[in-house]
Amino acid sequence: MGKRVSLKDIAKKVGVSTALVSYVLNGKEKEKRVGKDVVKKIREVAAELNYRPNQIARSLRQGATKTIGLIVADIGNPFFGTMVRVIEDEANKFGYNVLFGSSDEDSGKLGALIDTLCNRQVDGFIIVPPEGSESHIKGLLEREIPIVLVDRTMEGQNINHVLIDNISATYEATNYLINHGYRKIAIVANKSSLNPMSERIEGYRRAMKARNLADEIRVELVKYDHTKGDMAKSLDKLLLKDPKVEALIFTTNSLSISGLYYFRDSDLKVPDDVAFIGFDGDEAFDFFYSPITYIVQPVEEMGKESVRLLLDQINGPGKTVQIRLKHFFIEQQSC
Repeated sequence: MGKRVSLKDIAKKVGVSTALVSYVLNGKEKEKRVGKDVVKKIREVAAELNYRPNQIARSLRQGATKTIGLIVADIGNPFFGTMVRVIEDEANKFGYNVLFGSSDEDSGKLGALIDTLCNRQVDGFIIVPPEGSESHIKGLLEREIPIVLVDRTMEGQNINHVLIDNISATYEATNYLINHGYRKIAIVANKSSLNPMSERIEGYRRAMKARNLADEIRVELVKYDHTKGDMAKSLDKLLLKDPKVEALIFTTNSLSISGLYYFRDSDLKVPDDVAFIGFDGDEAFDFFYSPITYIVQPVEEMGKESVRLLLDQINGPGKTVQIRLKHFFIEQQSC
């Protein structure tokens, strides 16, 4: 292994001081009023010599580790798996590494992961919070640790977050079904105090009321840790008893997949017996015998925006920023 290229090596080749090289490579050239030609030359020589900063030494000097703690709800869910990849790739562009874990929708596990990552001295957190995690999030805020919530947020908390306009998403899905002649429409959601669920239900309710179908509103709540059993009970109630529903909206990826399993094992057919709209998308949606119509969250944009917000907080804490992105609606054959 060859000798590590140092700031001194670059300074010697350019003919400037080591301090000047340090200013440029640490992004302080404007602050120190370094000329553009000198900045350009230093960067060219650094690239030519294949200079790589000593991150351990830099961390000790700057009090930063250039690492981000990322905690998602369920790494087994393709939506969150994609999110992890996007956030890791985006953070790497800015010289940050990502340490990540999965809370499995368990607030206790979230707290343990936060403690572990704090001990690793991460510079900030991107978190998809599970239900019951308010105290853990509040603890990070009180310690002034930079944090961004993604996909979900919390009522009454002035906190950076990135998510879609959930009300608009289910409002559009419900209207779509009504415009296709369906009237008895139900929504299946997770039983949760987190506001994305309540917002998705609210969008459905608003659309039904706007079309004078308030009497047809049907909401079924499924516990995350009892999805399979609760889903069967809920769909049996909605589809096998009078008055049975004509269309279903599922509010998460995992609920949508559970619903598809139900139909695979039943004598009911989509869309002949019931229309089906899913959430977040999955390969199974396209390979189901009736390709599924679904709402898509822009996961790539969500991941990139969450990294941008977090780095802004790390580099200079300022006002709270709350971003709502537009969903997409993929029309296929299940309605």
